[in-house]
Formats: sequence, C-alpha cells, structure tokens
Amino acid sequence: MAAVLACGEEAMLSHRSAAALWGFGTEHPDYFEVSVRRHSTLRRPGIRVHDRAGLWNRDLSSRFGIPVTGPVRTFLDLATVTGPKTVERAINEADKLDVIDADSLREALDDHPGQAGIRLLRHVLDKDTFRLSDDELERLFRPLAAAAGLPVPLTKYVVNEFEVDFYWPDLGLVVETDGWRYHRTPSAQSRDALRFQLHVAHGLTPLRFSHRQVRYEPAHVKDVLARTAANLRARPAPSLSR
Repeated sequence: MAAVLACGEEAMLSHRSAAALWGFGTEHPDYFEVSVRRHSTLRRPGIRVHDRAGLWNRDLSSRFGIPVTGPVRTFLDLATVTGPKTVERAINEADKLDVIDADSLREALDDHPGQAGIRLLRHVLDKDTFRLSDDELERLFRPLAAAAGLPVPLTKYVVNEFEVDFYWPDLGLVVETDGWRYHRTPSAQSRDALRFQLHVAHGLTPLRFSHRQVRYEPAHVKDVLARTAANLRARPAPSLSR
C-alpha cells in the first residue's frame, strides 16, 4: 500500500508485485512494481513505475484494500517480465487458489488482442501442451473415479517398488495421470516401460490417462474407469510385492 500511495492517484500494484498480492507469484527482490493510469515520469526509490495511461477499468481491481491489476491483466503483465516456466507455475497456483483457472484465462485473452504478453500466454495455455501440476491434476481426477463407482484409492503408494498416483488393491488397479508438460527423457521413458511391465507381470491392471483426457475428456476417462472396474470385479485381485 505504501508503494501505491507513493505514486499518487491512479496508481496500483502490477506485474510481479500484483502476482504476489494475488498469491500466485513472488515479488522482484529489488523493487515493487506499480502502474499508474496517467502519463508519468515518476521515479521513486525501491519502486519501478510503469506508465499505463491506456489501462481500462476492467483491468483494475482491489485486494485487501490495495489497488491492484486484475488477474487477467496481471498475467498479461507477468508474461512481459518473466519466462514461460514462471508463468506456468503461476497459472497452476492461481487455479489452486481459485483466483482464475486456465480455461477462463485462455478465454479472457480474446478480449486483449495484440497486447504485450499475449503470445507467451497463448503458448503456455495451449490445450495440447499446457499441464496442470500433479496436485491439481489429482484434484480433477478424484471426482471422475468416484463417478465411475470406484472407492477412495490409495495415493502416492509404492507398488512393485514404484510410487503410483492411484491404487485400488481390492481390484488390482493402478492409475497414473500424466502431469508432465515437457517430453520425457529416454531414461524416464525406459523407467515408465519397466513400471508398466512389472505391474502387468504381477497381475495388475495399469491405466494411464493424459492431462488432456482428464481435463477435457472427463466422460471418456469415467467410462474407461467404469468398464475396467466392472471387468476387474469379475476376477480376484492379484497378490503383489510392495
């Protein structure tokens, strides 16, 4: 608030400082970032002032009584001063905090054509490449498993010397959800193959669902889970090593 007041009327936190106030980012270690809705050459020690005379009313918000750019504008600004990995982590955190989710942010970008930061945000938010963190993906998957008639699973459980995302011991069912954004290395691919092979060799049924399937094709995921569970209930669960 002190940084905002030091910059006078029409001032608000923005960029990394706004992301920190919303809870999905961190401050720059050397200065606060403030935008002012007027042409200004203002200089203040410890504050980076952005001349933002063109900001619209919809870009403005308030949090804890402090004037701040809204979540969409904050992400557009954040994308001009940080890289894709930082932006991706911020999107995941904003989704976790219920500030704004990836789908809503993606749709909101249509109202900001050609603005700075939009190219990076569209790249990060691409449906074919964007990944939620493992925790957020788990939060989406659990209701689908319940809707498919499955009981509460064990999570992050060691099966055949591998930690799995979800495990139903009574059914002998193991499910992995793919929360990785980037391509796996050859060694990781080999480890995934070994994991699958050992589960099958011990009589388990392993399933893997991609991020896109969990996020955008929930009906398919639920149907596969329900059909697989029905088949497994018709036979006894295998014994396994832990």
